[in-house]
Amino acid sequence: MSASAGPAPTATSAAASAASSAYASVTPRADREAFTITDLATEFGVTPRALRFYEDEGLIAPERRGVARVYSHRDRARLAWILRGKRVGFSLGEIREMIDLYDLGDGRAAQRAVTAERCRDRIVTLHQQKKDIDAAIAELEDFVTLLEEMQEDR
Repeated sequence: MSASAGPAPTATSAAASAASSAYASVTPRADREAFTITDLATEFGVTPRALRFYEDEGLIAPERRGVARVYSHRDRARLAWILRGKRVGFSLGEIREMIDLYDLGDGRAAQRAVTAERCRDRIVTLHQQKKDIDAAIAELEDFVTLLEEMQEDR
């Protein structure tokens, strides 16, 4: 399976709304030492299947205790990065590159620089896509108007 493929995280609209704010900025959870798959799925509005997929892709690495997966604070933070990246259109490969830069031991300077540059590039791309979408909408609206005028002439 390609790095950009995989199950899209799904959730009810209420959970998705809560999840959106949940991974906008992940605050540390001093009250917890570890998290279950259900904890993270609920907090971020994703399915357990999506979490297992991200694990299979090597993006998160929960500890195994028997058959149970036990997620660390690091896994939780990485999941927040993954979901934010997916939401704005980064591929899993791009997300992997950005989150793996955390481990360089440079105080996250490289991670911040690379991520900022990738985000700036993505903003440019999204602005162009928005412009293209606006042009397509205008063209469709003009076409509908023409069709309606032709219908009235009958």
